[in-house]
Amino acid sequence: QVQLVESGGGLVQAGGSLRLSCAASGLTFSVYAMGWFRQALGKQRELVAAITSGGSTYYADSVKGRFTISRNNARNTVYLQMNSLKPEDTAVYYCAADLRRISATATYWGQGTQVTVSS
Repeated sequence: QVQLVESGGGLVQAGGSLRLSCAASGLTFSVYAMGWFRQALGKQRELVAAITSGGSTYYADSVKGRFTISRNNARNTVYLQMNSLKPEDTAVYYCAADLRRISATATYWGQGTQVTVSS
């Protein structure tokens, strides 16, 4: 049974930092593309960052230069380092995994972790 478990969310002031983690189990982590999505209240879920099995990365324009996605295959974990946080980054953040390209139809999803940025 595949499980993705996010952690690291919380409340932070604008300009602060958080690091999200997503621990995966039940799959061969190293061959999966991994991604982070977020969904703010009343808005559609959007892809924030993704990383392929080979380490290539993608970032949404809204987070470029502020967020960094990385993976540790030995620990079956993907990370999202978030710096210079803004109130508009407030959302539930979800981890996703897929053997192919990460998209809104990714195969596996975590339960989400809340990130709240106060102004």
